[in-house]
Amino acid sequence: MRTFLSAILATAVGLAMIASPTSAAELNRVAPAPALIVQSAASREVAYFAGGCFWGIEGVFDQVRGVQSAVSGYSGGRSARPTYETVSSGTTGHAETVRVTFDPRRVRYADLLRIYYSVLTDPTQLDRQGPDHGPQYRGALFPASPAQERQARAYIAQLGKAHLFARPIVTRIERLRGFTPAESYHQDFMANHPLHPYILVNDRPKLAVFRRLFPSLAKR
Repeated sequence: MRTFLSAILATAVGLAMIASPTSAAELNRVAPAPALIVQSAASREVAYFAGGCFWGIEGVFDQVRGVQSAVSGYSGGRSARPTYETVSSGTTGHAETVRVTFDPRRVRYADLLRIYYSVLTDPTQLDRQGPDHGPQYRGALFPASPAQERQARAYIAQLGKAHLFARPIVTRIERLRGFTPAESYHQDFMANHPLHPYILVNDRPKLAVFRRLFPSLAKR
């Protein structure tokens, strides 16, 4: 992932997409509003999302109204001290994951699920996401509470019945086994490196789609 060669290839793909009548944004589709919404009176809640490279997931969630912080890291694995190098080997069981801390009075967990499935991940790709391959890039939700798990399972079932995607949804719902923040150079990567080839091709389009599809949920 994100090697010099992959960056060159990604740039070539991006140029081809720009030249194509179908833009990257048009490849995304709006997921329906969740039928099950569990209201929360808390002022702070935490949720964990995995679905490919954490740079884009963090960068988009950081722009969601009511999100207080988005942190890139690792979850779902066996090692107590995961690093980018060990996780990238695909042998630790970890997934690149983003911890989202939010105010549920301003944005609900159900809203975050809708953004995740509309913009951030292709839930039909197993152990990969776009140019990135391996179990560390799997799509996974790590519910932090029974209420989150209920909503996540209900929403996946709802999306399946709606036939929003041409292939079956393979997003996993996994038990939260802890979360380790990634190295400092991974944090706020999209904001700090807006012209990085990987960001330009794979992640900036997601941010543009989010703002177009969910303007009321975007920070001003």
